[in-house]
Amino acid sequence: MPPPAVQDTVAEGLKLLTIEDVTRQAWRNHRDLAGSLARLGAANVALIAAGRWTEIDSGLQRRVDGMDEVLSVAVQARKAWLQALAARQALAQYRSILDAAEAASELGQRMVNVGNWSALQQARVQLVQSSAQMNLTRAQHAATQAQARLIKTLGLTGQVASVTLPESLPEVPPQIVPLDAWQNKALALQAQLPGAEGLRNQANITMALAAYQASHALVKGSRDALKTRAFINEETVLHYNGMLSSVWDVLDAARSQSQALIDAIGAQRDFWIAEADLQWVLQGGEPDSLVSLGGGGEAAASAAH
Repeated sequence: MPPPAVQDTVAEGLKLLTIEDVTRQAWRNHRDLAGSLARLGAANVALIAAGRWTEIDSGLQRRVDGMDEVLSVAVQARKAWLQALAARQALAQYRSILDAAEAASELGQRMVNVGNWSALQQARVQLVQSSAQMNLTRAQHAATQAQARLIKTLGLTGQVASVTLPESLPEVPPQIVPLDAWQNKALALQAQLPGAEGLRNQANITMALAAYQASHALVKGSRDALKTRAFINEETVLHYNGMLSSVWDVLDAARSQSQALIDAIGAQRDFWIAEADLQWVLQGGEPDSLVSLGGGGEAAASAAH
């Protein structure tokens, strides 16, 4: 009989609101992992499902047959969940950018009608609207693809058409885990690996740790940029109310703030993917590739990879 971690059946209107939800759902469709999960024990299974891999003895992988697949299934599901969530979360901001562009285009047309604007000026505004519409279409397609990829990763294609995701990505911690904590974990793992495998793992850890540190720095940078954009937006509205700036300035500031939010979402996504990769290699895993840190502006494209 399968252990509790793989016993539940797929519920109607599948909800994947946490990392634990998506991890356990992924395990359910890999019934060959039931024995490995049972040997790991409920406590270790719970830690893996919650993404707390640093609390697990790295030597377990050499003592529990099939643990490498348990971890691989968990991390692939986690990455697909993060991609789907980020792609969907960014959609609202792409819509906001289009709304601002449509408002600018409508205002421009009115100015053309009363003779205050040339057709050339209006054409430029229309071009911005057209670009915003295409970006939204791309983002919608990417979100649909990302959700389909998540469903496929979970082995649920043909069983569910969609899943319920949380409203936003998990909050990124203000400080990263100290470097020496990761290095101590790496040394404990290295002591158990044979020569060639150990060298390969050491290289993976070096790259994964660099991605983890860089991704966290990008989160902080994107948050600083977002605060600055919010300030500019607020000040621009105040200046407009005081007739010190134009409606064009207001619309441009609103578009820029929405883009800053998209960048922040992408940075959050990349951090959690980098953190998943780092925890995986510290358990001896070998990711096919590490996060590219493409940035929030690439949220739609990243989801399609």
